[in-house]
Amino acid sequence: MKLAVVVPISPFESEEVVRKSIEHLKNLDYDGFDVKFVYVIDRSGDDDVRDKVANDCGVDVIIRNDRRGKRAGAINDAIEYLRSFNPDYVAIFDVDSRPERNFVVECVKALESCADCYIASSKRYIVNGVNLVSETVEAEYYLLNFLIARSAFKQFNGLIGVLRADFLANERLREDAVTEDADFATRMHAAGLKASLVKTTKLYEEAPMSWKELYDQRKRWYYGGLQLWRYRRRMRDAKFAVRVSWYLALTLTYVPVIFLPLLLLAPPLLVYHYRRLSKVRVVAGLMIHTLLLQLAAISALISYLRGEGVEWGKITRIEEGR
Repeated sequence: MKLAVVVPISPFESEEVVRKSIEHLKNLDYDGFDVKFVYVIDRSGDDDVRDKVANDCGVDVIIRNDRRGKRAGAINDAIEYLRSFNPDYVAIFDVDSRPERNFVVECVKALESCADCYIASSKRYIVNGVNLVSETVEAEYYLLNFLIARSAFKQFNGLIGVLRADFLANERLREDAVTEDADFATRMHAAGLKASLVKTTKLYEEAPMSWKELYDQRKRWYYGGLQLWRYRRRMRDAKFAVRVSWYLALTLTYVPVIFLPLLLLAPPLLVYHYRRLSKVRVVAGLMIHTLLLQLAAISALISYLRGEGVEWGKITRIEEGR
């Protein structure tokens, strides 16, 4: 069985972050699969040596001198590069992805037992809860994990997980989609396919560490969500539960302020979950977060109606050893 591991790298990521990503992903359990690692690097300038760093670490490298299609374009270029390898599965990760050692094996098992699943992935957890911003996102992720386990429309951010290679090769990612992951997930669910949430493994990643970075990230997500309305006719053929989940994701999430009263329940839940009284301070972060999301949603809507685009910004990384 052949498996390709694809990691797109933006111009903003450092050499050390790239090195740590390779070290971690190469040490996962691949259960005897024939594995090819492909890092797609969008160059940051003439002095960019990250391709050499990646080559020295023993992975294949695709160098892109433009940012055509951003992350979607990078993944599409990797799919084209992998034609001769012809993988059965493609695992997509971000540079900050730190899956547990059994992640790939468990995801492949899930796909092998689900003929109409196009992707398998797991719940997400934050590893860099070092300030109020990242601790707030860490708390948010526990809610998101709860919701994704119950939603018929499952969308794994970044398409991070293991996918059937033939679906990727046939469908490709839309390079004009701001959130290419949600776009691909919508098309797959509209075609009657499913996403498998694997409960026997976990995936860790980093959260933004400033309110500005978080705002920029979520504005882009909201903008991408508005683009998904172009699939409303296609979604008519999807199962009823999928349609309901999809419509709720594209409506209720744009008015997060209506959930502010629920934050009254947050203090006891935070103390119970973390077993630390000091975590009550995250309630303040959740209030700021909710208002920030509302502002990002409004700003994204205005930009969308004006026909303006949104920019991909840098995310500050914390040097951690996972």
